[in-house]
Amino acid sequence: MFSRSTLGLTAALVTVLSWAASFPLIGVALGHFDPLPLAATRFAIAACPAVIWLLIIRPPLPRVRDLARLALGGAIGISIYNWLLNTGQQTVSPGAASFIINTLPIWTALLATLFLRERFGYRAWIATAISFSGVFLIAQGQPGEMRFGNGSSLILLASILSASYFVLVRGLIARYGAGTCTCWTLITGAFWLSPWLPDGLAQLGTAPMPVISAMVFLGLVSASLGYATWSFAIGHFGPALAANFLYLVPPLAIALAWSLSAITPDILTIIGGGVAIGGVVIFRFWTGQSPRKATA
Repeated sequence: MFSRSTLGLTAALVTVLSWAASFPLIGVALGHFDPLPLAATRFAIAACPAVIWLLIIRPPLPRVRDLARLALGGAIGISIYNWLLNTGQQTVSPGAASFIINTLPIWTALLATLFLRERFGYRAWIATAISFSGVFLIAQGQPGEMRFGNGSSLILLASILSASYFVLVRGLIARYGAGTCTCWTLITGAFWLSPWLPDGLAQLGTAPMPVISAMVFLGLVSASLGYATWSFAIGHFGPALAANFLYLVPPLAIALAWSLSAITPDILTIIGGGVAIGGVVIFRFWTGQSPRKATA
């Protein structure tokens, strides 16, 4: 059977691929949905298999304090994060959005170092700097000028909140397992977004088939599967180390958009993607033997 290290790496890569695919599909959905109804509909779809999983597996109910942490994680890592990201992407150019959201691994490393006492050595910081420089090159190669305003502030806050979510659920994953934590996070995230679900369902009812297909993928694959595999990756590597795999998202998202739209990326984007991937490879080579034990 596969080793736990192999499973952790596979989980991280599945997350990266599913989240990379979500960016062009969110663009499709935003052509028909408002930001909050989009998030509400997406995570209502994602919560359905989570409820079924809990009913079938019947894992132990988390303690009240831990359930409150999971509910807070659903509010921070799903509801508010997706609201800020969807709203910010309406006014921020693709290059600026790509650059801002991919500060997430840095915020995660800082928060995990401060609150979880995870070790993030100088080699990991070097690999992080390499990947981050690649993301910056990708941002420079995207269409539209690098304009920073209110929308970019929302995306920056979304990045910080997502990093906070990773740190918040770290110890709970070790206690209850990735599946249970993911299910409760998805369910509580959908609950916080439920006031906007009627509008989302109304907009879904008039949506063309490509938009409906995008929503199903965003809910079942990018959300349900992506958050489940990411929870496993966090439990294995720790938030700080796992977050570096997210530097693979921009080059993969651009490659997927290229395959869907046949728009050829420019040379700066290609170089930036290679640098970002190279940083992750270096990071994995230097830190691959040291997943961190979970702490509450």
